[in-house]
Amino acid sequence: MNDESCRLPAATAFDEHAWPTTRQTPVLRLDGDAARACLDDVVEEVPVALVYNGISHAVLLATPSDLEDLALGFSLSEGILASRGELYDSEAVARSSGIEIRMEVATSRFVALKERRRNLAGRTGCGLCGVESLDALARPLEAVPAAEPIPVAAVAAGLAELPDWQQLRRTTGAVHAAAWIGRDGHIRALREDVGRHNALDKLLGHLARNKVAPTDGFVLVSSRASYEMVQKVAALGIGCLVAVSAPTALAIRLAESSGVSLAGFARDQRMVVYAGETGFARNKPAP
Repeated sequence: MNDESCRLPAATAFDEHAWPTTRQTPVLRLDGDAARACLDDVVEEVPVALVYNGISHAVLLATPSDLEDLALGFSLSEGILASRGELYDSEAVARSSGIEIRMEVATSRFVALKERRRNLAGRTGCGLCGVESLDALARPLEAVPAAEPIPVAAVAAGLAELPDWQQLRRTTGAVHAAAWIGRDGHIRALREDVGRHNALDKLLGHLARNKVAPTDGFVLVSSRASYEMVQKVAALGIGCLVAVSAPTALAIRLAESSGVSLAGFARDQRMVVYAGETGFARNKPAP
């Protein structure tokens, strides 16, 4: 693979006002025999290139908000960076075809990334971005440190707050959310995106940027809990993931092996714990 071919030309500074998260489009609403022409709000989805030391590594289709959080979260959760300190600088820039997040990273991590890119050359049939073999899919993860159990009542409280934080979902109905919820059940941060992995990476980037302790709360996602979702939270040392939909069997096995408490089908006061039942405490959250 020729790295020079991935070098990108200069571009203009990113202007969030030039890349709105929603756009109005004309639609025809049908209700039985009645028809009404009106405008509807739809969410934007744009190509976002992640560029490391001048080399483009991946292109994501994402909602154009919190993009530097997305880049940092992706870099950490995918093992490109081992810590926040290995990212020296980042800048979002706009091109005619999309948005670039240009990052300056530690030399050692960039060298490892270039080797990873070379391993991709000549390989075919892989359905996972950036994964060069089946063995690479199950990259080693350190066991998540043990922490005080999360009160089940805190999960219920976080679920109750979730709709008020999902502004894009209220407007468009077409995005996923990932929320960081404290042990008291209150949402501390939430990120939205058309992609559930993107929403989670945005949240993880925010947590890393603000040096939030991974034992201070848990992640709640408005989607199913797939293998990659468990892998991403485990990579950042977060011990509890709750989903409003179901997990996959592979996600459960990874949660069990990495020490992540995993719950799904979270609704009001109910949820199903699939792994790490000791990570939840059936008591009220602290005031």
